[in-house]
Amino acid sequence: MIWTITTLITLASLYGIAVLERWSVYHNWDFTYPFKAFSGMFVQEDIIPRKHDPTFFETAPILFIGAAFLTIGVLPFAAGTVLAGIATGALFVNAALAYIMIALLMAGWAPNGVYAMVGGWRFLGQLIAYAMPIVMTISATVMRAESMDMLKIVESQTGLWNIIYQPLGFILFYAASMALAFLPPFDLPQGGGELAGGVFAEYTGKRLLLFRLGRLVLIFSLSLAITNFYLGGWHGPLLPGIIWTFLKTILVAASLFWAGGFMPRLRHDHTLEWGWKYATPAALLNILWVGVLLLL
Repeated sequence: MIWTITTLITLASLYGIAVLERWSVYHNWDFTYPFKAFSGMFVQEDIIPRKHDPTFFETAPILFIGAAFLTIGVLPFAAGTVLAGIATGALFVNAALAYIMIALLMAGWAPNGVYAMVGGWRFLGQLIAYAMPIVMTISATVMRAESMDMLKIVESQTGLWNIIYQPLGFILFYAASMALAFLPPFDLPQGGGELAGGVFAEYTGKRLLLFRLGRLVLIFSLSLAITNFYLGGWHGPLLPGIIWTFLKTILVAASLFWAGGFMPRLRHDHTLEWGWKYATPAALLNILWVGVLLLL
């Protein structure tokens, strides 16, 4: 019964994120948009570039959506409600998200087109920028919980959420999540107005549908990860824990779209500068801060 409820709420959350995504672009509400977009891409003709790499071209959309779903597998929705409660859950989250990078590089390379390839290489540049901050901030949450088990990381926040305990880590993980999901101001791989769709420029029909669905799942999984790592997971008064988890997750997803709307797109060299000159030292400082608090 609990998994039926969880599945239905997850599908409702993905629908809500699709509506929010459209709002972030056009600034008006269209609650029929997810159905129209899904049906439109499902019946659209699949156009295949003449000199494409068949293996990468067919594998990239499946790998992209698969990696996004893998992350959800180890993130708890409530106490004891997790698909795979493995002891190294936090490490698994980082490993699963790494496959997003591989899928997008394959997607950029496979069509043998200029816009797609530039989009793929731009995502690789972003990866170099955010890789260290995202690993180091996860490490700081593991330090406090003294475990990589996601259930124990959430339980360690029973008295005080990590957003208060380590606010710098929250800011860095939040910004790195925006870069991983290539949301503004880190939307270089798609580059609206520059690359005509960028890394997805040569994909149509059902392959493009898989990429679009995968991005929604990715934004949901990153919002759920932020909820578990920094916002106390299922902890909250009065309402059942699973309701708190989804409320926090959808609010985080909405904030990811909202925050990006106020910032101009970063250049690739500025993204690298942000990652290595400021974010990585700040992540080290966050680890030192958590270490000092644990010794007190």
